[in-house]
Amino acid sequence: MQLTLGPLQYFWHRDDVFKFYREAVQWPLDTIYLGETVCSKRRELGTRDWIALANELAESGHEIVLSSLALLEAESELSALTRLAENGRLRVEANDMSAVQILRERKLPFIGGPGLNVYNHVALRLLREDGMQRLVLGIELGRELLREFKDSGEPLPEFEVIAWGRLPLAYSARCYTARALDRSKDDCGFRCIDYPDGLPLKTREGSPFLTINGIQIQGGEYCDLAPDIAELQTAGIQLLRLYPQANDMAAVVARFRKTIDSGLPAQRVGLENGYWHGQAGRQQMPGDEVPDSAQAIISA
Repeated sequence: MQLTLGPLQYFWHRDDVFKFYREAVQWPLDTIYLGETVCSKRRELGTRDWIALANELAESGHEIVLSSLALLEAESELSALTRLAENGRLRVEANDMSAVQILRERKLPFIGGPGLNVYNHVALRLLREDGMQRLVLGIELGRELLREFKDSGEPLPEFEVIAWGRLPLAYSARCYTARALDRSKDDCGFRCIDYPDGLPLKTREGSPFLTINGIQIQGGEYCDLAPDIAELQTAGIQLLRLYPQANDMAAVVARFRKTIDSGLPAQRVGLENGYWHGQAGRQQMPGDEVPDSAQAIISA
């Protein structure tokens, strides 16, 4: 089973991004995804910068993939997407159907990101015909749908599942961070850079609920499928995606690699894994408690 580092969901300073990824190539990963998937206004790195960094990291021997935006709103974003598709070297993760169309027109193989709506084997077959070689399962898709895919008799792509990180639940044309800080989207001040792991959102009663990340809403807690690795492998998952976080990412990667290599069950760290089991995403299955020693890994 392979480990992948998903695209950075948050807005970090340019130097922090370069430092993070130049350390990441030293970690026991198989694939690294690069690119802006949330908001095109985040311009610490532009499209050309992401492509240049991807080509640099490709020399490390890792598979490097360029990830596209999940929500396109302007012609300029289509132009940037075309530059990604025409990078000439690396596969692209398509996170919406605009990306699928551009890649299909150029007859380029691609990876289907979790933003694509793939809920049955017919959609899976159509995307395979378009050139999709790997599918990152949508956040709410679990073992039952994967079983349906396998039972359909259709040729299957590789399957990747989000195994660690705050789950990307929804995208909007509005900016949640700007609104929370009483600013307009057009005059946001790029304030999401002040929240390198997102802005926590609580209910009116003060209970932790969700996480705000620009135009994206995430789960409030970390999804953790490390205790489910044996089942994931049996179900046909070939790759585990770990989403970057500001602190202790090397420890997260090491924990998953140790669990895979040892074959021993992992002690729970993250607080959510319900979607894989066909339950509410924020549920913890089974109901064991997170040990105190895990807080360094999940702290932001």
